[in-house]
Parts: sequence; structure tokens; C-alpha cells
Amino acid sequence: MKPGLQWDPAAYAENSAMQHVWARELLAGLALRGTERILDVGCGDGWVTAQIAQRVPHGRVVGVDISADMIRHARATFPSARFPNLHFQEMDARNLQFREAFEVVLSNAALHWVDDHPAFLRGAAACLAPGGRLLVFCGGHGNAQEVFLAVRATLRQKPWRDFFRKLTRPYFFYDPSAYARWLPDHGLTMRAVRVTHTEAVFPERAALAGWFRTTWLPYTQRVTPAAREDFITAVLDHYLTQHPPNADGQIRVKMVRLEIDGVKC
Repeated sequence: MKPGLQWDPAAYAENSAMQHVWARELLAGLALRGTERILDVGCGDGWVTAQIAQRVPHGRVVGVDISADMIRHARATFPSARFPNLHFQEMDARNLQFREAFEVVLSNAALHWVDDHPAFLRGAAACLAPGGRLLVFCGGHGNAQEVFLAVRATLRQKPWRDFFRKLTRPYFFYDPSAYARWLPDHGLTMRAVRVTHTEAVFPERAALAGWFRTTWLPYTQRVTPAAREDFITAVLDHYLTQHPPNADGQIRVKMVRLEIDGVKC
């Protein structure tokens, strides 16, 4: 999670269906024996990390996140009494520090919040055992582009533009060529780096609003709390004008997922 933002772990848990879909696809690519030591970087509310822990009953799983609120929520929701092989720790993805060696380092729907991907790779490689595997799913270049267009159209209007002066880059979406360069620099052999074009499907406007409210914090938290819901409404109005619900009332958002699969040399 991005530092400096105020995360609501309960709201995130309620609006993370897309992250769960990605996680299931990520985990499907792992052939686990049940004894592995696994590090989950950007664990958020801990749901995915707990799913991993159940798959390695004789192994060890550590989930890390920069958000202290998320880590407190994860520890309370998935306590060690129920998950003795699961541990959560507050840690920056750009500064991973572990003395133990993991057989798998993975990250799901988190790295697009991180402004220094080579720093993540440096730390991931350092804590991977030789032959260990790195698996990452994150937003890729062009991800949710149509939502960004709706956001930018809203920001140009009064009263919103006054909230967004000197807006810094909120997300970090890359294409495969960047990782093709970075992986060998950090002692990682590239098995596959690719993009997948997919969609997030929301059953109704309220679900779309929940997703935007929960995960577009670099924008929503620039607006005063009193005006925040009006801002979200304005963005959604822009988006739905161009991309109305289908006959079943579903709303679709085009997504681009970057998938990284590497092995430590």
C-alpha cells in the first residue's frame, strides 16, 4: 500500500472482489508441496495471505504491508491461534529485510502503488533462496485508462481543480520491457513477463463507487471529507456517460494486468 494514505481495512475487504479474482489466478500458477516458506508483499487486509497459508500447512507465510492499519486488521482477522504458520509484519516493499530465505516471493495487486520497482526487486532477490520463485500480478501500462480519463475530466472542473494542484504521480504502471531489463540486474531469470487484458465487472453503480472510494485514494483523499462523495459522484457520472451499464445493469472497466514470473539464479 502507498505510504501517506489513510486506508480503511474493512472497506477495502468489502470492495476487493477484483483483487481476489487476480489472487486466485496467481495462486493457480503455483504448484505447492505444502512446506514452502512464502513472502506476500503488499498483503493488505490479509485475505490472500491467509489463503496461501492454508495451502502450505507445514510451511511458513509472512505478509508485509506499509500500512499499519492494514497489518492490525490482518492480525485481528487471521490470528495466529487459527493460522499458526501465518505472520504479518509492517514493512515497506522498497526495503524488504529478512534474514530467512523464502522459496516464493509473491505480490498481488499491490506493486502499482510502489514508486521504486527496482528497489522491490533488489529486496525480493535478497530474501529468495537459490532457485526460489518470484510471482507478481499488478496493474500494467494502460490499466483502467478509461477511468483515468473520467478523473481527468472531473479535475478540470470547478470546484475540483483547486484540490489537485501539484498532484504527484499516483500509480506506477509499467510494460513488460521494463521488467525484462530489471530482472537480470537483480539476479533473477525471467520465465515470463506479459500483460493480460481483462475487465473488472461491477453489478451496479454502488459497487463501482465502493471500488473507487476504496482504491483511488490518491485522488479522493485530496478532496475534503465533506466534498468527497460529491467528487466520487462527479467522476462516476463522467465515466458512465461514456460507458453505461449493459442490459443486465453491469458496469465494466477495462484493466491491464502485468504478470511477472522469475527465478533467482
